[in-house]
Amino acid sequence: MEKWMSLVMLLLLISLKTIEQNFVVKAAEEVTYDGRSLIINGHRNILFSGSIHYPRSTPQMWGDLIAKAKQGGLDVIQTYVFWNLHEPQPGKYDFSGRYDLVRFIKEIQSQGLYVCLRIGPFIESEWTYGGFPFWLHDVPGIVYRTDNEPFKFYMQNFTTKIVNMLKEEGLYASQGGPIILSQIENEYQNVERAFGTAGSQYVEWAAKMAVGLNTGVPWVMCKQTDAPDPVINTCNGMRCGETFTGPNSRNKPAMWTENWTSFYQVYGGLPYIRSAEDIAFHVALFVARNGSFINYYMYHGGTNFGRTASAYTITGYYDQAPLDEYGLFRQPKYGHLKELHAAIKSCSTTLLQGVQRNFSLGELQEGYVFEEENGGCVALLINNDKGNNVTVQFRNSSYDLLPKSISILPDCQNVAFNTANVSTTSNRRIITSRQNFSSVDEWQQLQDVIPTFDDTSLRSNSLLEQMNTTKDTSDYLWYTLRFENNLSCSAPILLVHSAAHVAHAFVNNEFIGGVHGNHDAKSFTLELPVILNEGTNNISILSVMVGLPDSGAFLERRLAGIMNVELQCSEEETLNLNNSTWGYQVGLLGEQLEVYDEQNSRDIKWTQLGDIIVDETTLTWYKATFDTPKGDEPVVLDLSSMGKGEVWINGQSIGRYWILFHNSKGNPSQSLYHVPRSFLKDSENSLVLFEEGGGNPLGISLSTVSVTDLQDDFSKLSLPTFT
Repeated sequence: MEKWMSLVMLLLLISLKTIEQNFVVKAAEEVTYDGRSLIINGHRNILFSGSIHYPRSTPQMWGDLIAKAKQGGLDVIQTYVFWNLHEPQPGKYDFSGRYDLVRFIKEIQSQGLYVCLRIGPFIESEWTYGGFPFWLHDVPGIVYRTDNEPFKFYMQNFTTKIVNMLKEEGLYASQGGPIILSQIENEYQNVERAFGTAGSQYVEWAAKMAVGLNTGVPWVMCKQTDAPDPVINTCNGMRCGETFTGPNSRNKPAMWTENWTSFYQVYGGLPYIRSAEDIAFHVALFVARNGSFINYYMYHGGTNFGRTASAYTITGYYDQAPLDEYGLFRQPKYGHLKELHAAIKSCSTTLLQGVQRNFSLGELQEGYVFEEENGGCVALLINNDKGNNVTVQFRNSSYDLLPKSISILPDCQNVAFNTANVSTTSNRRIITSRQNFSSVDEWQQLQDVIPTFDDTSLRSNSLLEQMNTTKDTSDYLWYTLRFENNLSCSAPILLVHSAAHVAHAFVNNEFIGGVHGNHDAKSFTLELPVILNEGTNNISILSVMVGLPDSGAFLERRLAGIMNVELQCSEEETLNLNNSTWGYQVGLLGEQLEVYDEQNSRDIKWTQLGDIIVDETTLTWYKATFDTPKGDEPVVLDLSSMGKGEVWINGQSIGRYWILFHNSKGNPSQSLYHVPRSFLKDSENSLVLFEEGGGNPLGISLSTVSVTDLQDDFSKLSLPTFT
């Protein structure tokens, strides 16, 4: 009987504990603000936040990423909401898999963190078309992001859809959920002047619309000095302690919604390395100048799967963040910031309640002191000299300040943290090869078709704009032409002027050359000699986009594709082909057949791989299989031997690759491509690549990634390579 009574009591205690936990989770929290900070249930807070975007990782990764963020001293996870993912067609919504926003927010809530939700719905974010679904382009009379009724209708409709969905799940803090902040629009002031008075009217409308949704939590607008009350204007950048002009009202707190931990990288570009010391300095400076909310953009960047990256943006996103592309610690950045957060939180009450005083400590040195009536005192001593240590006197004591540093004294006496004194050991990646695909027998291939004019059904007597023709269903658009050669010369020059990103030219089914642009140029020109037949000739030009633009005023007016085509014998004899009858094919044949899909692939006749000739004359699909490496380390494909294209694993695209586009050091901007373990089966995984640049699949390898401290014994690491 005693055992049964004990069991009943145990079950009762468990039930009471569960009820208590549920009550805590579901208890509504009042979120307001004043001129000092956000106020949650009557308490001021200094909050550290980090951006983690749910579609740039996988649901299987979310828990670990959030746990590491919490371990690193974060209070809040920030994310955009991705309109083009969630509403791919008007009124048809998708919140499944990596797009499961509710599941992501509930995972954050389960780990006891808050959420800052940047609905936008324009997000930029180096995301194709700034997050807009391309069908928006075809709405009659639409002008994006201004006082335009069609745009406002669809923007409000989507914003309301998201807010109502989250309300139904009880996810706002006012309902007991984790969402304490929402953002409407995104860096609008960058383009506001282009729209004149309609721009300022739009800002007023957007703010009023958002506030009218009654979420019970504050709204922000980043980089928007004229954010209407009660919306809070916030800062984005790397040095908001220096550049932020401050809240536009004394009743609003100083908030930093994007502290860039690195910078996005484009093909042909080098990674931007921002040091842990520099980030910590500017965070401490922002706090010294009354900042109370700092979000790291990105805390984990992740992966631009599929075709989601914007123009020229690489597939790996903010790999230099505190948690790298795979979710591994990037040291010393992660650890140094963790120590910074702990130091500031140890004295946050005084920082928020004390009276602030600023004073000079030297020509390039200054101090900030926060003092409470009860004796609490915090000091931040700043050395702005980048090259020299400086000794300063503060309250009858000497303090040695490192170059470009801030010392935090939680009691105005003892230094708890110096932003330039890094105690966290650096680490490096170890790339361990698990499988090579070097055998011809492992591969099968499929040649894509080069269409001619007769193969096309879409025709026009002009050169069509690419984005409006493809509707962003493919990176590829074929321009084809059949014409009679009446030129006096036998080898004219083919001139193709393009506002796309790549062009491959074929004459009479023979490849004659290709060229590409770059992130900083709006167009490029292909100029090649051609040999024409007497009589009828066929020209086929494959125009390629590597992501759509993601920013700028009048985005709906942006043009892409081939703008001008000429055959030139001399300056006096030029044949302009712009107004000829052109035939068009959207996408590749392999895309139309979805050869990357496992079921479809089995229904297609692939051929065995023959001798590999690395050139640019063929457009080829390659297929192989592989088993999943044991363990739980992140998996990557090393595509160093390839040219340009896209990769699918078990039918899911892991993104574009562009190995041929080298940076200023002569290396590809990215050669390792993340394969999430949730994409994999234990064995017989399907690997499909489309190659447009003559790459060699026999050089591909499958590897795992880990990290190690530099102090480890490198003699044990003779086999793996380092990046």
